[in-house]
Amino acid sequence: MRDKIAKIGAVLPLFFLSSQLSAQTIFLASGAEILPYALILIVAILILGAVYLVSESFVRMEARELGVDTAKNNFSILPNSNELFGGKVGGPAAGQNIIYLKKGFDINLEGAAEYTVDENASVSRFAVQPKNFIGMSPIPKVEVSVGDEVQAGDVLFFDKKNPDVKYCSPVSGEVIEVNRGTKRSIAEIVLLADKEMKYRALPQFDMENASRAELISYMQDTGAWAHIRQRPYNIVADANVTPKAIFVSTFDSAPMAPDLDIIIAGRGKEFQVGLDVLNKLTPGKVHLGLNAKDTDPSPVYEEATGVEKHWIHGPHPAGNVGVQIHHIDPINAGEKVWTVGVQDVATIGSIFLEGIYDAERVVAITGAELVQPKYVTTYLGANIGDLLANNVKGDNVRMISGDVLSGKKKESKEFLDFFDDQLSVIAEGNEYEMFGWLAPQSPRPSISPTFLSNLIGSTYTANTNTHGERRALVVSDQYEQVMPMDIYPQHLVKSILVNDLERMEGLGIYEVVEEDVALCEFVCTSKQPVQEIIREGLTTMMDQE
Repeated sequence: MRDKIAKIGAVLPLFFLSSQLSAQTIFLASGAEILPYALILIVAILILGAVYLVSESFVRMEARELGVDTAKNNFSILPNSNELFGGKVGGPAAGQNIIYLKKGFDINLEGAAEYTVDENASVSRFAVQPKNFIGMSPIPKVEVSVGDEVQAGDVLFFDKKNPDVKYCSPVSGEVIEVNRGTKRSIAEIVLLADKEMKYRALPQFDMENASRAELISYMQDTGAWAHIRQRPYNIVADANVTPKAIFVSTFDSAPMAPDLDIIIAGRGKEFQVGLDVLNKLTPGKVHLGLNAKDTDPSPVYEEATGVEKHWIHGPHPAGNVGVQIHHIDPINAGEKVWTVGVQDVATIGSIFLEGIYDAERVVAITGAELVQPKYVTTYLGANIGDLLANNVKGDNVRMISGDVLSGKKKESKEFLDFFDDQLSVIAEGNEYEMFGWLAPQSPRPSISPTFLSNLIGSTYTANTNTHGERRALVVSDQYEQVMPMDIYPQHLVKSILVNDLERMEGLGIYEVVEEDVALCEFVCTSKQPVQEIIREGLTTMMDQE
């Protein structure tokens, strides 16, 4: 293959001829009139450029005809900047094909969790919230009542529109509340956990000899299926769909994000079995996104088998699985891909390896308003008040399930969302700022070069102040500066606002979910709720199917 591509290199002698002509022209120009020779030099440069462009086009065309992925392999006459300067990447990523992302923005906030895990977190209440599953019927069929005793893995409810998928209890204990929201919707099913966990014994499954349909049915019955999400829309995976690929991101680049190396420690066997299960669900590949900045990644990820590994290097949102999908195998119209979180993979693996639904979670409790930011071992859907007991400095704080960019505001009586492994606590920004931007400002994260703290690379103390209010949508390139995808988010947002379905599809609505545009909302001069707008657009497109 390379020999065939190398034939195109026959045009390369023209480069040397042009270079020689340029050198001789400069030499002859000394002591003579410069204008004729300057014109000859300009013509020579133009010929050189034309030859380069034609040669480059031929090389790429031939590579595409041979089935070579030109997005990952540099079939070019000249080396690109990443090949020239990429040697700075160390560790296991050195020498690998690395996807370099230049756009984005890292927000360095005080309050990242310490690199120790508290195994003795005293959390007694847990909840599963139907609203965490996009597209679910507001009133699912609840299989338990207040006062019932359940084991971890017992069915709590199922969606009336998709009754095959069961949603199971993360802990054993007593059902103490079935809380309702607006229009009698089921908001949450609350459990008072036992001190010693009891698990429902799951039937053994012969993965080697079973069909894909039998595997899916088993996963739906045991609670594993709820942990798989589908793009577009970020909904629970449709069992009637065969995804072209499955993606797992092994790092999180959001502010104060948990270190997923710590989170997966001690669960390597479950993680590998989970990957093996995912391989049975797609005829395509299981893609594993790895952090090229990490010089010492977890051996759980490095030694994973049956997957295609991709090294990603760049600022946030490099860790977002949506960004990785875009650069590895983009979603085209009519295509579906599935995504699974690291701890969700381990939960799936535990079902097949141990015969139990193990919803254990390592959660990063982060934020400058904490006495001690730390990691804790708990279970899915833990109560926020229990997690933060005696660990918050003051009362004027915002509790967020997830990261500060894309997480959801919570109260202490509420619970972590189903897919979240981070709890952020920051100061409420409800104090008036005298003279606003006119006065000298304290250091704050911003993409604007007017803040000198940006040149120093400071670590900031965050609050919820938006430093302005919602106003007319100003057209600028701010969104594009932080969007490392071949998408024009400003145009996409405008097409959603005017309900232009055809333009929404053409501008890439199928490739994004809320977290992918969270930075756009952060940098927005107009203070637009970009994530909310994107979800409105996704809901509109779902309704059309």
